[in-house]
Amino acid sequence: MLDIAFVKPALPRHGALVLPLAEDAALAGLAQAIDAASGGAVARALAAASFKGRKGQSCTIWAPAPDAGTAKLVAIGLGKAGELTAEGLEAAGGASLGLVSAEREAVVAAEALAPAHAAAFALGLLLKSYRFDRYRTTEKEEDKPKLERVAVATDAAPAAKAAWAPMRAVADGVFLTRDLVTEPPNILHPEEMAERCQALEKLGVEVEVLGPKEMRKLGMGALLGVAQGSTKEPRLVVMQWNGAGGGKGKKASGRPVAFIGKGVTFDTGGISIKPAGGMEDMKWDMAGAGAVIGLMAALAGRKARVDAVGLVGLVENMPSGEAMRPGDVVKTAAGLTVEVINTDAEGRLVLADVIHYCQDRFEPRFMVDLATLTGAIIVSLGHEHAGMFSNDDNLAQQVAAAGKAVGEACWRMPLGEAYDKQIKSDIADMKNVGGRPGGSITAAQFIQRFVNAKDGPMPWVHLDIAGTAWSSKDLPTAPKGATAFGVRLLDRLVADNYEG
Repeated sequence: MLDIAFVKPALPRHGALVLPLAEDAALAGLAQAIDAASGGAVARALAAASFKGRKGQSCTIWAPAPDAGTAKLVAIGLGKAGELTAEGLEAAGGASLGLVSAEREAVVAAEALAPAHAAAFALGLLLKSYRFDRYRTTEKEEDKPKLERVAVATDAAPAAKAAWAPMRAVADGVFLTRDLVTEPPNILHPEEMAERCQALEKLGVEVEVLGPKEMRKLGMGALLGVAQGSTKEPRLVVMQWNGAGGGKGKKASGRPVAFIGKGVTFDTGGISIKPAGGMEDMKWDMAGAGAVIGLMAALAGRKARVDAVGLVGLVENMPSGEAMRPGDVVKTAAGLTVEVINTDAEGRLVLADVIHYCQDRFEPRFMVDLATLTGAIIVSLGHEHAGMFSNDDNLAQQVAAAGKAVGEACWRMPLGEAYDKQIKSDIADMKNVGGRPGGSITAAQFIQRFVNAKDGPMPWVHLDIAGTAWSSKDLPTAPKGATAFGVRLLDRLVADNYEG
């Protein structure tokens, strides 16, 4: 991970100088100093390139002032000064990475930015720098990025450092999630993923791992039914961060907030097997669980003042002589029976048991589950929004606002009795699919049947992240691949509404 530091302004002796410039802003601070050292060549070059500081603009000047030793200058447009946002600054920081990655070091001239804005620019640069290369053995040295250190120059370095500290913890959570989602499925099977959860104990997270024996005692026939076709045993991991009461072992008297993730480490579809083309992508069918794990790392890493629980159901869905069949009936931990029509609709079966266990054990303030649940949500929303389903308007609004603030957009989808009727079974309490019409909605209706509380309605949000967990192209703050969608969104949800 890049080394990010906040320092007093000084022209670099080598490497790159990054100038984040608002629209039509005059050169000042280090920008003015490098222009003076160049005899005005910097200002002339920017003018010749018609660089005005508009959002999305960039301009690179090589050896702008040879006597200063700077190898290159990169100007990045921020847009209108009065319209700067954290998301826009993060995108600008991400855009700057590719322009300076060939240098060992870079200095960001951030004197004109507020401390929080300087930190946001650095966050975007850091998030875009993610790279998963542990299995590359023949990559040429010249093809590897060189950038090792970024110094953010600001007159308010202490304030910028204070703003940066929680951002860095969240970035650690994002990187953890991206690592998990990117790992090949022969490496990251349920047992291995559970072991990686246990690494969070060093942050003060209490981690408990349940195996098949414990899950059988709890009556988790739906989750175990999904797992029975694989030689890899399932796991249920419970992670607790007790931040409201002062840390590990000091739980506050209030109820925790709860996050649940679908963790199908590889999904063949089971007996209802998927087509071969693109099946390799099903290694990231555990992205919901990956996001919950990254979130718990983020909350603990920044010492969030909240009691939170994260639960992930980890299974592998494989076809075999032991696999669950279409037509089977499984009994869930809640006591409800499910007729399995399609074994490729397995994520909702996993979530059903984990959600029941969560509310029965913890009685949380609310629950948010994340799952790469349906291809239907991609048909509905493409890759721009996650589908959001909820039984609580206030919680839904909070989730949507948090997503908007960090650039992880959600679009609320409907729920209703007419959709619920589609999952009525002729021989059991329900079936696990409701047909092609409204496929993502009927999946949410299935999950909602397991949402209840002992003392009244349980606020709940279901996020279908099938279209947003992985990107086939570079995004402003994420390279092609795993996005870690949900980590920053849910961290922001907690920070804005549930800490204190």
